[in-house]
Amino acid sequence: MRTVLFAAVCSLLPTLLSAGSITQEEFRSRRAALRKTLDGTLILIGRVEGNDELFGFVQEPNFYYLTGWTEPGSMLLITPSRETLLLPHHNERRERYTGARGSAEDRNIRALTGFDEILPIEKFESALASALDASEHVYTLPGQPGTEKLKERYPFREFSDANPLVAKLRVKKSPAELAAIQRATDVSLDAHRAAWKRMASGLFEYQIAATVSNVYFENGCERYAYAPIVGSGPNGAVLHYSANKRRMDQGEMVVMDTAAQCSEYASDITRSVPVSGKFSARQRELYEIVLGAQKAAIAAVKPGVRLTGPDNSLTKIAKDYFAAHGKDLHGQPLDKYFTHGIGHQVGLEVHDADTRGPLEPGMVITIEPGLYIPEENIGIRIEDVVLVTANGSKVLSAALPREPDEIEKALAK
Repeated sequence: MRTVLFAAVCSLLPTLLSAGSITQEEFRSRRAALRKTLDGTLILIGRVEGNDELFGFVQEPNFYYLTGWTEPGSMLLITPSRETLLLPHHNERRERYTGARGSAEDRNIRALTGFDEILPIEKFESALASALDASEHVYTLPGQPGTEKLKERYPFREFSDANPLVAKLRVKKSPAELAAIQRATDVSLDAHRAAWKRMASGLFEYQIAATVSNVYFENGCERYAYAPIVGSGPNGAVLHYSANKRRMDQGEMVVMDTAAQCSEYASDITRSVPVSGKFSARQRELYEIVLGAQKAAIAAVKPGVRLTGPDNSLTKIAKDYFAAHGKDLHGQPLDKYFTHGIGHQVGLEVHDADTRGPLEPGMVITIEPGLYIPEENIGIRIEDVVLVTANGSKVLSAALPREPDEIEKALAK
């Protein structure tokens, strides 16, 4: 049976190595960059597979970022001079259900993983003891299974959060990562266009969600970047509405916040469009105000600027724009209806790792101002994915119309 499993793993090698857009050399360079700043021992625990995974197994993002390894039940041990991947043994019964999995005893496992040192999972304690001889400082992810047990076992060691260490690397995207995000973005734009072609009063929100889902999977993307949000009428004023059960009616706006995850990288796109294909006068007025706020924020994107904060942040620029443009039904400024920040980092996760510092070249962020006015049964959000460049920005999702006339033209049957 072992020979059969080995042959099966070998047959999967080309597929596994080409499944993602990031090369083994890049994963190695990430680990090397981490080790240069590491003053202790980093322990990351890969996720464990459940019996009935709802959306398929998804690796812990920090673990994947440093290893590229997408199989469950693994561990990673990194010191300034050493990096070790620990893998579970073959489980013949389980692999009848899941297919062949890599294991430390496989002859080709170094080529498969890109690691020079690979140990069976039961060697973790001895490998950790050796690593701790050189340093007392331990970095783990809070809340991970096993972290509390490690703290109990080593009560006199200094434990710190590993997230900031890895986040410093994750926030600036490599060319390969940018290509993956662009791919996810392009597929997401196609999904929005497909939804617009189908848009009509009388349809249910879930039918539009089904349309975008089909585009994602037809294009080989592995999953949603997040649950699709299709909020019509009053549901558009609910920021993260995702029930998608309401019937869309004539004269309403619908907020479509949906994007794909392709080769493990996410995008994040929102457009707000009229169900009937034409904006009412009030809808167009509010839409153009949201678009103006977005344009003002995008124009201000550059290295050194912050997403949020009281002084000239991108969030404040958008909020000030809302305060100066338009009124609600009671003659009051609109800024109180902008109830969230202007955006977030995007990468392996739709809300990706963040250092909370100023923007730097190579970061990918969203710019997503919105107005949510329950009294008028209306929500409008416009969201694009933006790359921070050396001198400003580039909108990666610019190919999807934002101007109201262009949207009406695209919605025309």
